[in-house]
Amino acid sequence: MRNRVQLICVLMMFLSCVCSLSAEETAAERGYRILTSKAYLPPDFDQAVLEDLWKVWPQEQRTKAEQASPEERREMIYSYYGIMHRPDSESSPLGYVVTPEQKWVMNCFNCHGGKVAGTVIPGAPNSHVALHTLTEDVSKIKLQQLKKLSHLDLAAVGIPLGTTHGTTNSVIFGVVLDSLRDPDMNFDRTRKVPQLLHHDMDPPAWWNVKRKQKIYADAFMTKNHRVLMQFILIPRNNAQKIKQWEADFEDILAYIESLEAPRYRWPIDESLAHRGKLVFNDHCARCHGTYGENAAYPEKTVAIAELKTDPVRLQSLPPAYRAALNQSWLSRYGKDPVVEDPGGYVAPPLNGIWASAPYFHNGSVPTLWHVLHPDARPQIWKRTENGYDKQKVGLEITTFSELPENLSIKQKRSYFDTSQFGKAASGHDYPNALDPSEKRAVLEYLKTL
Repeated sequence: MRNRVQLICVLMMFLSCVCSLSAEETAAERGYRILTSKAYLPPDFDQAVLEDLWKVWPQEQRTKAEQASPEERREMIYSYYGIMHRPDSESSPLGYVVTPEQKWVMNCFNCHGGKVAGTVIPGAPNSHVALHTLTEDVSKIKLQQLKKLSHLDLAAVGIPLGTTHGTTNSVIFGVVLDSLRDPDMNFDRTRKVPQLLHHDMDPPAWWNVKRKQKIYADAFMTKNHRVLMQFILIPRNNAQKIKQWEADFEDILAYIESLEAPRYRWPIDESLAHRGKLVFNDHCARCHGTYGENAAYPEKTVAIAELKTDPVRLQSLPPAYRAALNQSWLSRYGKDPVVEDPGGYVAPPLNGIWASAPYFHNGSVPTLWHVLHPDARPQIWKRTENGYDKQKVGLEITTFSELPENLSIKQKRSYFDTSQFGKAASGHDYPNALDPSEKRAVLEYLKTL
């Protein structure tokens, strides 16, 4: 009898420890687990489709893939489309939830989990993502395999998903999905969708979200977890389901706000960086804030007439659309106010700026050196996959005066052409007030943030 009582006590202690460990999972830990394991959207494709994608590549790449081992071919597929490995699981993708049935469902990391100098960093912009190219190729393989097209395959017929690798038409995705919901999140196909101004955006680094009270390039939305849900507002997710998932997105926001900016990996000239800090605080801090002890961030929106960067992102959200969000469940019916006429773009925090290339809201500027030298910004450039330019601090690129001839539409997506609509690299001319030595010093200081 005594042994039985002792056994029961041991079992109770064990269960108590297990429950305690489960209860100790933080909101941020739950957020990461949810992001990487829970599907909020229908599958984009299955494993069999993924494994056959190489069969629609250009001849040269197709031949290499055909001769490769299955493991090598998988790495080629990941590289071709900008799919990242999970750092905590090399067998799993970061930007997709893979179901037990081997269905691949996109998650937020597809844009907000990238690699810097070959190392995957959750929360870093995915400057490799090739969403439209992937979706086009997926559709071709599905037709060959006699499989149904998904919501994304059909959307890509009428909406560009991204015209340059590393950027997506994400703002317009949100406009379409938001506009077809009434204030209480009921789907209503009869609601008017505003005229769509398609343009590409560079995903911002997640580790700076915690410093902001408002989000997006024009800081028009007060930060809350509901706003993060707009990309799951597809018709099959009804209002009841959306609201049932609200607690998940509270945890997801907690995860995002738990992220810290990565530290610069290579040596820094501390003396030069100190001089750069003084110049930065005199010329840049009024908009971008201060760093180190007693750091402060003003979250200042700069009028487009002064900033002179590409205005398309600002123009793409009409006042009526913004006003409707002020009456919506997403903004808690206006308790988290929406700025209906922001008039410009917010100067972002610069923590981890070395790891968030390319720069500007549209990803048009490849390095910080080019940010500091407006007249030297390349018109057309193409990046290497894993190279990092430690001198100019940013992407390792090749520049072009014009696009090479005879490129296919897919091949053109690997080049960034600043002459195209919404892709201008102009504006933010403030560095012209600095002399060359001051620019060198500021560039060195930016590595330290």
